[in-house]
Amino acid sequence: TIADPQGAAPLDVIGGGIRFEQVRFHYGRHPTPLFDGLSVAIAPGERVALVGHSGSGKTTFVKLLQRLHDVQGGRILIDGQDIAAATLASLREAIALVPQEPVLFHRSLAENIAYGRPEATMAEIERAARLAHADGFVARLPEGYATLVGERGVKLSGGERQRVAIARAILADRPILVLDEATSSLDSEAERLIQDALEHLMAGRTTLAIAHRLSTVRQADRILVFERGRIVEQGTHEALLKRPDGRYRGLYLMQAAGMELSAA
Repeated sequence: TIADPQGAAPLDVIGGGIRFEQVRFHYGRHPTPLFDGLSVAIAPGERVALVGHSGSGKTTFVKLLQRLHDVQGGRILIDGQDIAAATLASLREAIALVPQEPVLFHRSLAENIAYGRPEATMAEIERAARLAHADGFVARLPEGYATLVGERGVKLSGGERQRVAIARAILADRPILVLDEATSSLDSEAERLIQDALEHLMAGRTTLAIAHRLSTVRQADRILVFERGRIVEQGTHEALLKRPDGRYRGLYLMQAAGMELSAA
């Protein structure tokens, strides 16, 4: 149901600065809005982590940025341009997504990495794989980059699929990056490789990380703590931990006790 408005113009994204201005949004006919007057600004190149309990609004926030839903009030700007007036193709071409469950196709590894840039050369594909720490496991495969990964990537482990998704995002080279962490089911070695790959990926990009574990949160320039559709706290990891009765401190202590931050 989401379509280009009449007279839609391509979005011209350079820095990737994001601004939510008095955004109001509710799902379907739900009587209570999830967001009611939500305002926040994210600077170009800033790394921002989104944390909070399930249903607090983290995932909805990034869905609205991609215009997977339309807002009922206010507006969302990227580099000062209202995304509601832009073509959907240009909006989504500005955003790279590394989802919690990467979508792979029953094609070769090379084709899966080049999904966002099918015209990429083999040298560019191999460079992206190297930066994502995917080249090691690719070298062990009998057919290398020509290996078919199976439906939904069943021939690869969870960590390998995640590294392919990161390589795909590196190759796509978009100014805005959305991360939905998927490290909770990985062993420590795979998680270390993925965190290192994410460092390469986040460099110089405006990054929104929906955080389930705190390894990415610690690297964030700013943490937004969501609760029932409101941003109730924001600051660095160190600053928020110093608040004796803070929401973030409470989430952190819960995780330290063995409970992970839940996805939205």
